[in-house]
Order: sequence, then C-alpha cells, then structure tokens
Amino acid sequence: MSRAAAVVVIALVLSACAGPDDPDEPSAGGDRASQASPSSTAESPTEAASPSDAGTRPHRRAGTVVVTGESAYGPMLFDRTMQAIYLFDKERTSTPRCYGDCAEAWPPVLTAGPPRAGQGADASLLGTVRRRDGSTQVTYDGHPLYFYAHEGKNQVLCHDIREYGGLWLVVTPEGPPAPSES
Repeated sequence: MSRAAAVVVIALVLSACAGPDDPDEPSAGGDRASQASPSSTAESPTEAASPSDAGTRPHRRAGTVVVTGESAYGPMLFDRTMQAIYLFDKERTSTPRCYGDCAEAWPPVLTAGPPRAGQGADASLLGTVRRRDGSTQVTYDGHPLYFYAHEGKNQVLCHDIREYGGLWLVVTPEGPPAPSES
C-alpha cells in the first residue's frame, strides 16, 4: 500500500470514530439509540443482532450472549455475532453516561433477559443496569457495554479513540479494558 493510501485509510478510520468531545451535550433526539422497539426487528428474541445489522438500533435480545475472541489488542469481548464490545472510560461506575448522539454512535449493548456468558466470558462479571428510558444495558465487571455503530463483524476499529469526553476501549475477558496506546 502506498504511503498516501495508508494516510487515507488512517484518516477514514479516525473520522469513522470521531464525534463531539462531551457525552453530556444535549441533543434534539434524546436517547435515540434506545428508542427502537424490540419488535421493530425481524430476528427472533433469542438471536443476537449487531448495530451493523440494525443501523443504529440497540442490541436488544433475550439473554444477550457475550463471548471472547482474538483481536490486535489480545483477547476481548464480542457479542455472539462477533461484533466488538467497548467500554467508555468516563463511566467510573455502572451508571451509563452515553445518551443522545453518543448512544447513536455507540449503541449500548442491551438485553431483554439476563445476559449469558458464552465461550471465554466470565459469567460472574456479567450484570445489567437500567437506562433512563427503561431499557436494560449489559455490564461487565461493573462497566456498561457498547458497540460502535459503524463497525462490521470482526472489526475492531475504535479502540483507544477519544470521543464524547473519554476513551473508548475494548474489554478483556478479565474485565479491565485493553491497554490504551496513549
């Protein structure tokens, strides 16, 4: 790949993850990522869907399954369709702070039943937290979990990206985020 092509690819990846620096900025749409009805998708309640499957619709299925997989950052969490899962380092407790435009870019990992640990995930670290709209978000080791809306399956493009006032980091099977490069 030529140097110019590499610069374009890097710029596209960074711009794909770029957004405002403050997650608490008010937006006209409210918590748009959570407004989709669970009945608005065609999948059955036990199938896992990802943001790339449903636009910016949240992950809302009975008993969301969390698994581990390999990445350039080592073993990390994915949903069972291999959609990368992130945490937001600005959230120091299990209380979500990503709403509005933030939740549109970074849809919360939602569940309609108790989340389940798949291959490599630690069931004792899985939990849930209620979002402002009443939906249930999956947590891992006390961290609310998110997808990046513009990533495909098996893609991990937004680790260590500063956006909406904090860093977005992939989650290790042990619970902490993978190390930041900064």
